[in-house]
Amino acid sequence: MIKVGSRDSRLAVVQAEEVCRALGDCELVTMKTTGDMVLDKTLDQVGGKGLFVKELDRALAQGRIDLAVHSLKDVPMEQPAGLPLIAYTRRADARDALVLPQGGTWDKAKPIGCASARRRVQLAALFPEIAVKPVRGNVQTRLQKLDSGEYGALVLAAAGLHRLGLQDRITRYFSPDELLPAAGQGILAVQGRAGELEDAARLLDDADARVCALAERAFIRTLGGGCFAPVAAYAEAEGAYLHLRGLYVTADERTVVRGAVTGRREQAASLGRSLALQLRTQAEGMV
Repeated sequence: MIKVGSRDSRLAVVQAEEVCRALGDCELVTMKTTGDMVLDKTLDQVGGKGLFVKELDRALAQGRIDLAVHSLKDVPMEQPAGLPLIAYTRRADARDALVLPQGGTWDKAKPIGCASARRRVQLAALFPEIAVKPVRGNVQTRLQKLDSGEYGALVLAAAGLHRLGLQDRITRYFSPDELLPAAGQGILAVQGRAGELEDAARLLDDADARVCALAERAFIRTLGGGCFAPVAAYAEAEGAYLHLRGLYVTADERTVVRGAVTGRREQAASLGRSLALQLRTQAEGMV
């Protein structure tokens, strides 16, 4: 029986159960991570989203679990030696979504709650008259904060809301032209030990999701961006080709540049790197 590890949040469990259904014979093992326990600080103050995977990395290395399931957008750009990402599941809706208080209207005197610099920078351009404030906690905790009046609206990943059956809370979806998604958003990453469970990896892996993930993560890695840097990348596979869009923000957040590139899908990583270098050069020329 394959032991599949997951964070113990409701969304993480739902995602791991999705992988277990595809595998068939498996046991779900849940654990609380440091990122789940430290909720009084923003992620960039406590070490970034890597805090959501360290305990799972340790359990995988020690053999207490055989596979770990992560939201790809939460996975650091580099994996520990011997613990590669072995599969990328079919991508769910990658868009961000606007959520308003239950049964209420949008009070624009209150801040928009979001959990990333990527969203904050883009929301400031879309809604310059509305404050943007960090929000921590799982999806249900964030919704409670919204419904209690702490925020006027939230921006959350559509994929997570759909997986939790909370799609009725979505007021509107943001197109990638409005809010470019985080690299890997909507994709589940399955991590394992090198050279093991190769049949399971082939069963879970989606070819389109894989090339999109490789392009998006190469873009972020080239820019030196971590999980809380205000950069974004979103790829779409179409036949033999891959279309990649990217967002780069200078350190002072005064210059924001967007761009796109199209190439053959087997060049996914090089497309990500070339677009990153192109946008960084463009931004430096504007400063």
